[in-house]
Amino acid sequence: MRRHLDTFCSQSRAALQGQPLDLALPLIAGHLQDLLASDEFVAATFDDDTPAGKRLLHRDDATGFLVLAHVQAAGKGGAPHDHGASWAVYGNARGRTDMTEYRRVNDALEAHAVWMPQTRYSLHSGQTRAYPSGTVHATAHPEKAWVLRITGTDLDQIPRYRFRKAVDTLLGGA
Repeated sequence: MRRHLDTFCSQSRAALQGQPLDLALPLIAGHLQDLLASDEFVAATFDDDTPAGKRLLHRDDATGFLVLAHVQAAGKGGAPHDHGASWAVYGNARGRTDMTEYRRVNDALEAHAVWMPQTRYSLHSGQTRAYPSGTVHATAHPEKAWVLRITGTDLDQIPRYRFRKAVDTLLGGA
């Protein structure tokens, strides 16, 4: 497993250091797809007894990106959110992640945000998707899912937008 993860991290670091972010993110998503194709890596990272939650697999000292392994319980869904000033790349090792991307339809200066679903799709086993900073999205897991999430930094340490049910509005449902 370590060899596959090390290769992925080296490729991702080179992508981030070698070109602008808008060109690097699709490369990282492609490298993540290759990593997820490794049965050896997936088996060493996840198993049926892995509890729900997230684990840090790697923190890159040179660029600050993190590689996180998530086990999502069946039926888990999240409210719309972004990754603040960070980017993210999601990839499913097993199961399905339903994604909804949103766009704000009222002025950003208003305290009350109004969000409209813009795109809906599913990530299945082996599929990846890159999200530039500022992308507001929500995830849902109709079945147990094993997910890798690569983030540009530690999201727990930066300001982020999170949907506020008491204040914000979703048009067209979640």
